[in-house]
Amino acid sequence: MENIDIKEVEVPAYQSKDYKNGSNVRWCPGCGDHAILNCLQKAMAELHIPPHETVVVSGIGCSSRLPYYMNTYGFHSIHGRAPAIATGVKVANPQLSVWVVTGDGDSLAIGGNHFIHAIRRNIDLNIILFNNKIYGLTKGQYSPTSDRGFVSKTSPYGTVEDPFHPAELCLGARGTFFGRAIDVDMKSQTDLLVNAARHKGASVVEVLQNCVIFNDGIHKNITDRTWRAERTILLKQGEKMLFGTENNQGIVADGWRLKAVTIGEDGYTMEDVLVHDASCQDNTLHLKLATMGYVDNLPVALGVIRNVAAPTYDESYQKQLDTVRQKKGKKTFTEFLLSSPNVWEVK
Repeated sequence: MENIDIKEVEVPAYQSKDYKNGSNVRWCPGCGDHAILNCLQKAMAELHIPPHETVVVSGIGCSSRLPYYMNTYGFHSIHGRAPAIATGVKVANPQLSVWVVTGDGDSLAIGGNHFIHAIRRNIDLNIILFNNKIYGLTKGQYSPTSDRGFVSKTSPYGTVEDPFHPAELCLGARGTFFGRAIDVDMKSQTDLLVNAARHKGASVVEVLQNCVIFNDGIHKNITDRTWRAERTILLKQGEKMLFGTENNQGIVADGWRLKAVTIGEDGYTMEDVLVHDASCQDNTLHLKLATMGYVDNLPVALGVIRNVAAPTYDESYQKQLDTVRQKKGKKTFTEFLLSSPNVWEVK
C-alpha cells in the first residue's frame, strides 16, 4: 500500500478586520455602541469561527443596527423578536455561531417573553444586552431598566416604577451563563464575550453602555476612572473577590448577606474573603453577586458571574429528532403527508 503524506490542516488566523464589512458606522460619536462593536469583532477573531459560520440577529433599537457593520450573516428582525428568530437559526443549523444583539427596551419590554424563554430553554445563543437605561432610537423615553424617579420625555415628573435587573431575570429563568461588562473597559469586555461564546447554552452578557444624547453619564458613578476601582469588582473564576485601588478590599459573607471589608481592619484577613466559583449549580450566591451595587452599597460585579453546564435545547432537539428518524425511518413529503391516512378531499 502506498504511503500517503498526511499534512496538518492549518486553522485560519482571523483578525478583527475580517468581521468588518466596511460600512459607515452610523451611531452618534461617543456612543458606547462603538466600543461594543469593536469588542465583539475582536472576540470573534479570538474564537477563530469563520465569518460565514457566524450569524448576528438583532431586534429594533440603536443597538440593533450592529448586524449592518458585520462581515457575517445577519438578520435585522422586528421589535423584541430577535431571540425567537435566532432560535430558529440555531435549531435549523446547530453548527452556526449565533449572536443576539439587543437593548434594554427591545429585550425587556416587548421582547421580555422571548428573552426569558430563550434563557429557560438554554438555547446555545450568545445574547448581548446593551443597557443604557433609556429608549435612544425613539428619542428618550424611559425604559424597563430606568431607575425609579427617572425624568424623561415620558416621565416628566419622574417614573413611579421600579426597574428590572437583567441579572435577576436571567437567573430567575434558570440561566446557565450571566456576565456583565462596562463599555469603556474594552479588554475585560472582550474577554467576557469570548467566555460567553465558549459556553454551551444561552449566555447573557449585560453591557452597561452610555447614550451620549439622551442619558449621558448614566453609569458614570461606576465607570469613571477616578473611582472605578472602588465601585466595581472584576470577578475571576477560582480567585479571591478583591477590589479597590490598592486591591486591599474584599467581599466576605456576613450571615446571609455579603459585606465589603478592608483586609487588615476589624479583624478581617485574606482568609475571610470569598473565592469566586461561577460553576456552582446553586445560583444563590450568583444572584447576590449579580445584584451588588443595586440594592446595597457594595461594588458592582463585572466579569463572568455564572457559568454552569446544562443540556442545551438545540442538542436535545437534534438527539430527539435522530431517535425518531431511526425508529420510524426517513420519509419523503409524499410518503409522510400525501400518502398518509391523515388527508382529506375538498369537493
